[in-house]
Order: sequence, then structure tokens, then C-alpha cells
Amino acid sequence: MLELIVALFILFSLIAYALLGGADFGGGMWSLLAFGPRAHAQRDAIAEALAPIWEANHVWLILLLVLLFTGFPTAFAAMMTALNIPMTAMLLGIVLRGSMFIFRQYDAKEGAVRRRWNTIFGMASFLTPFIQGLTLGALATGHIRVEQGRVLTGFFAGWLTPFALACGVFALGLFAFLAATYLTLDTRDQPALQNDFRLRALWSGLALAPIAWVVFATSKDGAPYMYHGLTRWWEPVLLAWTSICALGALAALWWRRFALARMAAIGQVTLILVGWALAQYPNLVTPDVTVDNSAAPARTLRLLVTALGVGALLLLPSLAYLFRLFKSHSSRPT
Repeated sequence: MLELIVALFILFSLIAYALLGGADFGGGMWSLLAFGPRAHAQRDAIAEALAPIWEANHVWLILLLVLLFTGFPTAFAAMMTALNIPMTAMLLGIVLRGSMFIFRQYDAKEGAVRRRWNTIFGMASFLTPFIQGLTLGALATGHIRVEQGRVLTGFFAGWLTPFALACGVFALGLFAFLAATYLTLDTRDQPALQNDFRLRALWSGLALAPIAWVVFATSKDGAPYMYHGLTRWWEPVLLAWTSICALGALAALWWRRFALARMAAIGQVTLILVGWALAQYPNLVTPDVTVDNSAAPARTLRLLVTALGVGALLLLPSLAYLFRLFKSHSSRPT
């Protein structure tokens, strides 16, 4: 029971990171892809939206890793060993993205200098979520084999497969859609910019459907355990609600109901990650490492759950105050 509670906290952290940090990565993508007569204004709007809270949003990634390390040490060791190359690349992307964003903000304002920092910032914003999606896909392929805590399949198993690569592309599309949807509210006092992000949200939202189909199609051979999980009895219900949220977000964007679009997009991303977790359960690294066989001793789990409860009393109000303080002028949640 305790291991299930910790696993639910990990899922919550993953969802929070996708909704907050993931949208920040999407903002970096749109910053790199800004074009047209308002390209400079688009980048400034993105920077203004990200600046107060982008560092705080990484707290969810830190929490997720700490929970894995403490609650499921065998799974953590297997993931970090088998996926050492993409994990290292992801960390480099996070560091590059953060440092380039700061340099862009405070270095010389000449066009060439800003373009240089903005380009690296945008490239890191593409690289990192792609690797994050690829990593989640790799864990579900069944290609990573672990025996008595030892990884038997080397450093390239799982993450170079078509299924994992498709998951990486899907993460890019999902975060781009989320960011553009959020930015429609951040630019509500600038109608022309708001419409720019509205169009980007519509196009990226529409692109998610064929990418999702590719992920599902490649899962049949590339991640058979995941494919079986996606065809269980609950999947049609979850798919129906996810589709309702997706269509609702697109309709709200079309009719310029941006607050409703944000809520629907949040629901869509949440349900996608819940569906992934249900299809993956009880595996953490398919098929050898599960929630049960990789859990820490009961005493450790009990202390961890207690610490999470106490920490939540400090963390959640602090983050809520942060967003209220710095984002009160906007309806955006990140």
C-alpha cells in the first residue's frame, strides 16, 4: 500500500512538471520559431511569461527524482544506468536552457547577441522535452532487461526504437500546444499577439492526433506491454474523456474562449499521463522492474510518505503565493 502511495506522488509530480515546466519548454520552442512582423514581440511576451516562475517549475522534476531514488532505488538505478546517455543529454539541455535564458535577459541588447542566446535557448527547449518523452517511451519498450538489480542490455536499449522516438515527438507537440494555449491568456491585452498564439495552439493541437496515432501504432511491436495496457477495458472511457478535452480545447480556441481552452488543455495532458501510467502499471522498467519488487523497505516508505505530507504543507502554499505574486496580472497557471 505504501509503495502505491509513493507511486501516486510520482505520477502527481510528473503531471505537475508537464503542466508547468513542460509549458515553459513549449514557450522556448515558440521563441525559436517566432516569425513574421511581430516575431520580436512574440519572443518578449514569452520571456515575460517565463521569467518569474520558470525556475520554480523545476521543483516538480526534482521531487520526482527524489521520490524515485528514495522510494524505488532499484528502479532508479536501472533507469539511470540503462538511459545514461539520454539522461545526461537531458540534464545538459536543462542547464543550457536555463543559462541561455538568463544570458538573453541580461546580456547586451544588440540584435546579434540576443539572437545567439535565443537560438541556443530554443534549441535546448526542443532537445529536452524530446528526450523526456523518449525516455518515458524507452521504459515501456521491454528492451531494457534487469536481473538482480543489474542492467543486462547496455546503454542503447529501448531509447533508439521507433516507439520511443515517436514518444519524444509527441512530447514536443504536447508541450508546444500547452504553451501556445497558455500564452493566449498572457497576451490578452495585445490582440494581435494573442491571435498569433491562438493559431499556433490550433495547429499544434491538430498535429497531436496523427502523432498520437503513430505512438499507438508503433507500440504494438515496439512496446507490447504498453499496447496491451492501452487496450484494456478502461481505455475507451479514458480515450473518450481525453478526446472531449482535446476537441473542447480546439473549439474554445476557435471561439476565442481562452480560459476554457486552458482548462481543457490541462485536462487533456493530465488524462494522457494518467492513461500512460495505467497502461504501464505495475511496471517501472518493463518488464523486470515493478512497483512491488523495487520498493524500498516499509520503514523508508513510511518516513517518505510522512515527509511528503509535511513538505506539502510548506511547498504548495509557497508555490501558490509565488504564482499569485508574480502572475496576478495574468490568468495563466504557469
